Amino acid sequence: MIALTRGEGIPLIAIHGFGVDHRIMLPLEDMVPDAGWQRVYIDLPWAEGAADTGARTPREVAAQTLDDVRAFVGDGPFAIIGNSFGAMVARHIAHALPDQCWGLATLAGVFEMDHALRALPQHEVIVADDAVLQAAGEQRDDFAAMAVVQSLATLEAFRRFVVPGAAGADLRVLERLSRTYAEASAPERNATGPFTAPALHVFGRQDHVVGFEDGLAHRAHYPRGTFVVLDGAGHNLHLEQPDVVGALVRDWLSSARADARVRGL
Repeated sequence: MIALTRGEGIPLIAIHGFGVDHRIMLPLEDMVPDAGWQRVYIDLPWAEGAADTGARTPREVAAQTLDDVRAFVGDGPFAIIGNSFGAMVARHIAHALPDQCWGLATLAGVFEMDHALRALPQHEVIVADDAVLQAAGEQRDDFAAMAVVQSLATLEAFRRFVVPGAAGADLRVLERLSRTYAEASAPERNATGPFTAPALHVFGRQDHVVGFEDGLAHRAHYPRGTFVVLDGAGHNLHLEQPDVVGALVRDWLSSARADARVRGL
């Protein structure tokens, strides 16, 4: 379900993670050059205001989102970026439409859907600030559980981009999908070949939710891929390191556009 579009140009499809909504992707507005890229924000079935599509597995969510993207872009080009669970969906779509997809990016993307099999670092706080935790109030526990950088800026970003989507999520849909969470699309394993357009995969070194080792293991599948592990960043890495992530996203989009010109697309 398309929740929001901004700007004009080639569609940049943005897909959020599990338990939140499109608002966690809105920092892209400060990262993406407005000229030439239309930001298209997707809401997955549990998001507040989104229709429950009846999907029973993450594989079905990915397939339904692919249908939504096809309906929006038609035969035209697009780029796609996904965060966490949304990274799996984005990779599924990019591999399904390789001739149309100018580029693929993931932020703290989940590459191993089975929680028990993930290679994870311990949760570690790099910048601790008790005053910030006190200022968090009723969001203290949720913020502390995720934050690697405890600062007023990251707290404000958490409240603005994470809390509303989490608060409005349909718990019934999340529970239904949680039962089959590991039964998701495995885009790299199911692909007939590597993904050859420019790709960007950004991980947090302190991401204790999805880690980074499982993503790095797919380096060979992305011959035009940039793989970055950011220190001082956890699962909400684009909120904790917005300047670095923004520079990486802009560089990726520039590469995607240049590559499309070379290929005559």
